[in-house]
Amino acid sequence: MKSREPHNRPDPIPDFSHALSTEAIYRLQGFYLPWIEEALKAFDTETLWKRPNEPTNSVGNLLLHMEGNVRQWVLHGLDGQEDIRKRDSEFAATEGALPEVLFLALKSTVDEACEIISKWNDPELLMQPRIIQGMSATAYSAIFHVVEHFSYHTGQIVWISKALSGKDLQFYNL
Repeated sequence: MKSREPHNRPDPIPDFSHALSTEAIYRLQGFYLPWIEEALKAFDTETLWKRPNEPTNSVGNLLLHMEGNVRQWVLHGLDGQEDIRKRDSEFAATEGALPEVLFLALKSTVDEACEIISKWNDPELLMQPRIIQGMSATAYSAIFHVVEHFSYHTGQIVWISKALSGKDLQFYNL
């Protein structure tokens, strides 16, 4: 029987703050990015930007939105970089870059965010208050939010990919 977990799972870490940052990085880079990369094989530029109806988002919109969210909550919220996010434009786009271009932008932002998250492993730092996207948060809640949000939209992209391709992506058969 094959393992249900991807390879390179980090060893258990006894300290909660280290465990949080390690697990967040593992989920973002070890699960969700590879799943998105595989799911995007079902998309060309036209299908990437296709919306089934007006109130829904295309996969292109979701990729822009995920990149903007990680950038705002981690690069800005935890690292203090300038908040350059234009959230409304993430949803307004109806055409644009190729799937691989959007994926590389998302991966680059996630990789930078994971470097930042790896430094947030002190319990006192994790509980420091901050304002992100106009909301009161702690570093802990920001990291938790990013992983949860990323997971949610990864699931949407995977579902749409399966619906278009008719294929089981078999993520647990690695």
